[in-house]
Amino acid sequence: MNKAKAIVKKVLSPLPTVPQFLCIGLNYLQHAKEANFPIPEFPLVFSKPADALAGPYEDIEIPAEAKNMDYEAELCVIIGKDLKSPSPSESLDPYILGYSVGNDVSARFWQDPSRSGGQHAFAKSFDRFAPFGPAIISPGTLGDITKLTMTTTVNGELRQKSGLDDLIFSIDQILRHLSMGRTVRAGTVVMTGTPSGVAAFMKPVPRWLVQGDVVEIMLEGVGVIRNTFV
Repeated sequence: MNKAKAIVKKVLSPLPTVPQFLCIGLNYLQHAKEANFPIPEFPLVFSKPADALAGPYEDIEIPAEAKNMDYEAELCVIIGKDLKSPSPSESLDPYILGYSVGNDVSARFWQDPSRSGGQHAFAKSFDRFAPFGPAIISPGTLGDITKLTMTTTVNGELRQKSGLDDLIFSIDQILRHLSMGRTVRAGTVVMTGTPSGVAAFMKPVPRWLVQGDVVEIMLEGVGVIRNTFV
């Protein structure tokens, strides 16, 4: 038996590449209330490109063009095999590789309706704006995900804390909606929405992220990602 010891110098993303990130907006009841938005009838979908991928402990560069920086804690669903138009009676469990936790990093300046036309993707699609990890945990290990808690801290200050039972649309509803008449490729990371407590809606003024801020996002049973903004 080899008794050699190794030192882990860097924890990489659980996936080296992804086809894309599919994301759901406004999917926590308390977040919809803090934003003063109506509860959506269907999941609000946008995407982030493959180059948004970042590791769980990687530094996140704030481009000069990215203003009003915000965090969004997200339960991530990793698709294990191609999914398209499942029948209503078909279980989606075989299509879920596992769960992880991520940060839907956002430049709110570009999300303002006057600049975005109501579209979210451009504000969230800068390089490295989708760190996730630190691992992919099997559904059987986590059990009932609605019993889990997710938190966000910025420089040690608690900003977000929510149970996943506050989700408006379930994982099953989200995946069926995303795969209607279209293929969701294996390796796709589905970000399922963020709870209340984002910087944009803090009072009396938003508290945007700046260079040097450290954002830690924890999902019970999965672990913590920690990213420094530079």
